[in-house]
Amino acid sequence: MKRFATVLCTLVLFAFATSIVSAADINLYDFAYNIDGTFYEASLGDSLPAGFNASGLGTIMFTITGAGSHNIDLFLDYEVDEAKNTFFNEYGDTSGTLAAGQSWEIDEPGFIFGDIYDNTELSTLDGTNAVPFASPDDVSFALGWDFTLASEDTSTVKFITSLTQPVSGFYLSQFDPDSDITIYFSSTLDTGEVPPIPEPGTWILMLTGLALTGGIAAKRSKRS
Repeated sequence: MKRFATVLCTLVLFAFATSIVSAADINLYDFAYNIDGTFYEASLGDSLPAGFNASGLGTIMFTITGAGSHNIDLFLDYEVDEAKNTFFNEYGDTSGTLAAGQSWEIDEPGFIFGDIYDNTELSTLDGTNAVPFASPDDVSFALGWDFTLASEDTSTVKFITSLTQPVSGFYLSQFDPDSDITIYFSSTLDTGEVPPIPEPGTWILMLTGLALTGGIAAKRSKRS
């Protein structure tokens, strides 16, 4: 049974458009994500929001509210031209500087030696690259955030995968040298105050003011 506690999660997927035209076969083979200890798995029938393009690239946005500590982690396992050049010819890398509260991992998905899947479930991404250039294998990667909200705060977390290299921030890269394809994985966290909800009396005053304004406008219209 999934539990959401005090977390309000809105998953909005925007179709990703890119100017790069590639004949490569890119497939999102597996995914999983953890929101405040609730773990969602493709293997158990959980799904990401509808709207990814055919290659599984795009943007996922989570909106989280509720005072206290929160975490969110997303694991992705892409295959590139697997039928042509296998799935274990890839390597990963990182670029940029981590933001406060941000975590990451690049690893073999866990079929042979990797622990990235378990670390996503436990929200313990270890900040290591187990599949560097010198040791190619089957690459998967994960990004996460740990943050604290006040009662009036809301956080918007975006996870972005693209064939276009980000111009700033921290990001992960999955290289398939035989296909000359690189998948970039980045994320942003923005926090702000939740707009206050007016008291019932305030609503009445607002509606009264609108009604008076409408009446005055109507009178002016009749006089003209």
